[in-house]
Amino acid sequence: MREISTGIDIKASPEEVWAVLVDFAGYVKWNPFIREGSGEAVVGSRLVLRMFPENGRPMTFKPKVLAAEPGKVLRWVGNFIVPGLFDGTHEFTLTATPDGGTHLVQSESFKGLLVPFLGKMIEGTRRNFVNLNEALKKRVEG
Repeated sequence: MREISTGIDIKASPEEVWAVLVDFAGYVKWNPFIREGSGEAVVGSRLVLRMFPENGRPMTFKPKVLAAEPGKVLRWVGNFIVPGLFDGTHEFTLTATPDGGTHLVQSESFKGLLVPFLGKMIEGTRRNFVNLNEALKKRVEG
């Protein structure tokens, strides 16, 4: 198993950040990593997300929503081809800060047979997370 995590402070309430984060159709307007999306942040539902990695080919995946607590946490799990080959559990955690803002942590844990061979790709994903976090901050604060 391998995990990556990035964080950022946003000068907006968790509810304001949540509203932008779960507007999947709106990703096209601001998100440099997941540029296309559809679906609803409802536990058990499937999203359709199209990723555009910084140094890779675009790919579409259909993760299942595992948690959707407005203003707190959004978590989904997706896999590559078949479960157990390369699975990723992606999470956004929003925490209110004393100044009325939000501390956002975006993380993913990877498991499966291919994880030991995809270290470079996983590290590249960390950069994509940073780019997404910064774009989300700009969008919400803008």
